[in-house]
Amino acid sequence: GSSDGYSRDLFPHWITQSGACNTREVVLKRDGTNVVTDSSCAATSGSWYSPYDGATWTASGDVDIDHVVPLSEAWKSGANSWTTTKRQGFANDLTRPQLIAVTDNVNQSKGDQDPASWMPSRTAYTCTYLRMWVQVKHYYALTVDSAEKSAIQSGLSGC
Repeated sequence: GSSDGYSRDLFPHWITQSGACNTREVVLKRDGTNVVTDSSCAATSGSWYSPYDGATWTASGDVDIDHVVPLSEAWKSGANSWTTTKRQGFANDLTRPQLIAVTDNVNQSKGDQDPASWMPSRTAYTCTYLRMWVQVKHYYALTVDSAEKSAIQSGLSGC
């Protein structure tokens, strides 16, 4: 959820996490199965299951790292008042359920939408996705608009 260009500038993107590995590479390794990386930490093989649509990929190029709460959504919900350092931490947060490897075109179709206008097509993932969204929004004290709140409450009522 970071296809909107302006947020890439406002949220310094993938930072080095350890050694030669940046955040994207860490998430690919964490979320994949039998992932093999080269000396520069790039995934050379493995498989990735996308919980949003149920697809499995064997090329890391078919996988995007989704920001569960998109960067521009965060910006509009309070991150515009944060320091650059805090925005960088949000964009690279490996502790909260904020980063997840998913099918690239699914991530692109999600773009910067919130649950009022976009939900994973795999309904078995609805409860998990909404809990992830709420956890991230709560941790970072980001606001929730009324349409978003209704969609979250409605979605969670079936959990």
